[in-house]
Amino acid sequence: KLVSSEIRISDGQLIYPLGRDAVGRITYDTSGHMSCQLTRLDRPAFSSGDQWSGTPEETKSAFEGCVAYFGTYEVNEEKGTVTHHVEGSLFPNWVGTDQRRFFEFSGDRLTLTTPPIPAGGQQATALLIYERLG
Repeated sequence: KLVSSEIRISDGQLIYPLGRDAVGRITYDTSGHMSCQLTRLDRPAFSSGDQWSGTPEETKSAFEGCVAYFGTYEVNEEKGTVTHHVEGSLFPNWVGTDQRRFFEFSGDRLTLTTPPIPAGGQQATALLIYERLG
């Protein structure tokens, strides 16, 4: 389960785009498949109660408050990286791409760090910490 999620911007800012209380899960199975979901807790509910009938503002907030993708993965222990081969994603630009993460284990915790990625005209590095569930 997600313990923390933060992004460090090249200008020195530290931001929490999904909030300091974001929730999430990442799953790796023994057959080489993975999935990841991260969500803001404070996303407003759609007033219609219908997921296909949100207002433009509700839809924008729902999209911007969630990261979700799945695919396969491969680990390079020598380089300390895991590569997610994205088959499906809430963010369409990731479909068919490889998302590389640097990994580090400490007890029951997994830290994943992205290489620098474009973010609002600057470079950003995401740092996510997960804790193993029973």
